[in-house]
Amino acid sequence: MRGPHNIWRLVRTGATFERTGAMGAILDAYDAPPLLRLAARVIGWPFQFLGFDGDPEMPPVPRALSALGPAYIKFGQILSTRPDVVGPDLAQQLRILQDKLPPFGPEAARAVIEADLGDKLETLYSEFSEPVAAASIAQVHRARLRDTGEDVAVKILRPNIERAFRKDIDAFYLAASLIESLSPASRRLRPSEVIRHFDGVVKSELDLRLEAASASEYAANTSGDGGFRLPKVHWGLSSKRVMTMGWADGLPLGDNAALDAAGINRAELGERVLTLFLKHALRDGFFHGDMHQGNLKVSAEGELLAYDFGIMGHIDEYTRRVYAEILYGFIRRDYQRVAEVHFEAGYVPADQDVDEFARALRAVGEPIFGMDATRISMGRLLSYLFEVTDRFGMQTRTELILLQRTMVVVEGVSRSLHPQINIWEVAKPVVQEYIAQSIGPRALARDLALTAKVMARFGPRLPGMVEKALIQQIAEPKAETLNRWPIRLVWGVGGVVLGVIAAAAIAGGL
Repeated sequence: MRGPHNIWRLVRTGATFERTGAMGAILDAYDAPPLLRLAARVIGWPFQFLGFDGDPEMPPVPRALSALGPAYIKFGQILSTRPDVVGPDLAQQLRILQDKLPPFGPEAARAVIEADLGDKLETLYSEFSEPVAAASIAQVHRARLRDTGEDVAVKILRPNIERAFRKDIDAFYLAASLIESLSPASRRLRPSEVIRHFDGVVKSELDLRLEAASASEYAANTSGDGGFRLPKVHWGLSSKRVMTMGWADGLPLGDNAALDAAGINRAELGERVLTLFLKHALRDGFFHGDMHQGNLKVSAEGELLAYDFGIMGHIDEYTRRVYAEILYGFIRRDYQRVAEVHFEAGYVPADQDVDEFARALRAVGEPIFGMDATRISMGRLLSYLFEVTDRFGMQTRTELILLQRTMVVVEGVSRSLHPQINIWEVAKPVVQEYIAQSIGPRALARDLALTAKVMARFGPRLPGMVEKALIQQIAEPKAETLNRWPIRLVWGVGGVVLGVIAAAAIAGGL
């Protein structure tokens, strides 16, 4: 959908940013060069009258984004999870964005349901409420299933939201390319890559089947976690634009008075919130990426209920092991080991000095350990850690940024329930358990067994791969790379075979 409308949308955006004061705030935050400042003023200042006023009670940037509509609100919410891109101060401001928008009418909701589910609304639900929540992409209704009488939540995408987002995202791509052209220094922040990330997130949220799949996977992973429950996905009543889940009925975590009146042990609940998050991140590598009080309730039985699975975080097994070792090293105040883990993982370039890096990590950890238990923060530790690793040339890792942001949110929820919580004491057994299961002889045996399975799948092709490599070696004897890599391939295959034998021997002795 490239075209002149993108230019018009950018003019309207610049006018709104100028009118609300957001333009100056952003340019100052990034210490923008003169050429970029001039271009921004040219786009925004003469057309201020075309801009939206927004809510004057909000800070300038959230005010402008809220005034510009759903795509901008969602963009701001996603940027709030990327302090590496917008800086910690602006990220904090963006967290106040509330995407409570006017709901769309009941007839539009009915039309979406009947078109997507292929039946009359009254045939599917015996009761269907007015919207109970309306956000930038979808709204939620409370309903009752006609066949079972179960109370459910029905989430429905806004009509034509896909087209509206597509138009604005195209304008975002144009803005990113202009910024990169006018300000070469901005390229280190990779504006186009940020927009691609946003585009991918939005595409996922615009297909409610993917959110339902996330909820289903999350429920399967956590089915054995005591005191934790997720609403059930009703797949037969879900589609790309409609999702039906069990209703999460309980007390909101933000109402301490109600929790106390119900006899809920808030200290235990606060520790449970933190423990469960760490378990999900380390054990499963799949965690709720928006675990704030608005997405958590407590059932009458005292179970923690989570819902809204639009933002989920994923960490691969290797990264989890590295992350656990880093956390455990800080818990033990073994800064040399933390530094070595960063180098072994390739997070910090090999040309840096590991001892100097260890001293920099000590400067991060020691002040935190000197704090009172009520002020110790794992989220603050991770934030400081990212600052140090940036100075030593570490590349940004998006999955760890989301983890750090969620860790901060979860800590805030835990402290609101239990102000005296000691974050390290709660985290230590979770990290120790994960390390015991994931690092050592048993983990090695599992890794080698998995390697053997992969090699078994490719086994019939290995002779051909070796033969092809040797033929290339003979055909191009002067190519140094080809001289070496067949030998490496043979040694690699031999190493895997020996590894499989070793795994079998270890497994037999377990």
